[in-house]
Amino acid sequence: MRALCAAALIGPLVIGGAHAQELTGTLKKIKDSKTVTLGYRESSIPFSYLNRPGDPIGYSIDLCNAVVDETSKELQGLEIAVKYKKVTAETRIPAVRSSEIDLECGSTTANFERKKEVAFSPIFFVAGTKLLVPRSSDVASYRDLRDKTVVVTAGTTNEGAVRAISEKQKLGVKFIIGKDHAESFAMLREGKADAFATDDVLLYGLVATTKSGAQYHVVGEYLSYDPYGLMYHKDDPDFAAVVDRAFSRLAQSRELVQLYNKWFQQRLPTGESLDLPMSPQLEEIFRVEGVPE
Repeated sequence: MRALCAAALIGPLVIGGAHAQELTGTLKKIKDSKTVTLGYRESSIPFSYLNRPGDPIGYSIDLCNAVVDETSKELQGLEIAVKYKKVTAETRIPAVRSSEIDLECGSTTANFERKKEVAFSPIFFVAGTKLLVPRSSDVASYRDLRDKTVVVTAGTTNEGAVRAISEKQKLGVKFIIGKDHAESFAMLREGKADAFATDDVLLYGLVATTKSGAQYHVVGEYLSYDPYGLMYHKDDPDFAAVVDRAFSRLAQSRELVQLYNKWFQQRLPTGESLDLPMSPQLEEIFRVEGVPE
C-alpha cells in the first residue's frame, strides 16, 4: 500500500515536470514568433487552392487551421498569426524538412518512403492514380497507352505508378513533367500529352473548375493507393501530439465528416460542385480515428 501511495504521489510530479520542460521544435518556434507558416498548393482542388481573390482555401486548409487552434490551446491561448507560403509537389518536402513551413496543407500521400523524411497527420482522404484524357481519345485504360505520352506533375508518386505499369507491360510510355497540376493539365489541353496521370480526386477537381472541363473525363482502373496526410517536421513528438489531438477532436465531434461534406458534397466557394460521396474505405478510417457510429 505504501508503494502504491508513493507511486501515486510521484506520478503527478513526473507529469508536472514534463509540462514544465522548455518547449522544443515546432511549438517553440511558433511560441517565439507567435506565427505559424502553412504551406499551400495553388491547384490541388478541393484540398488546397486559391479562390478568386487569391486566398488559399480548401479541405486541407481547414484541417490545418484546426491544428493551429489546437496549438493555441497548447500554448495557453497564445494568439497565433497565420502566414501562407506556396509550395509545389516538388518543393513541399524540402520546405517541411528545412522548417520553412510548419505544416503542409495539400494533397500529399503518406507513404513509407516519405515517412523516412517527414511526419504525417492521421489520414483524411484516400485517392489513387488514374488517367485524364479528352473524351475524343481512344484511351480508356493504361493498356491503351502503348507508345503514348503521359504528363505527370513533378514530385508526385503518380509517375512511379505509371512507369511501373509501363515497364511491367512493356508499353513504352513516354513522360513529360509539369511543375504543378495546372501546368500538367495545360499540357494535356495543348495536345502535348495523350493523358494526364495523377490522383483521381485532383482530376475531378480540375475538370469541375475548368471551363473546358466537360471535354475531358477520368478513365481506367486505380494504378496506386494514396492515403493523404498533413505533413510536418519529423521527430517532433510534442507537435505530433497536438496534431493528433486536433484530429481526435474533429473526429469525436463529427466535424471531420462535416468538413468532408463541405468540400466534396456541397457547392464549393468558387461555385463548382464535385459531388463525391465518401468512400467506404475513408468511412472506416474515420471510424478508427474516433468518428461515432
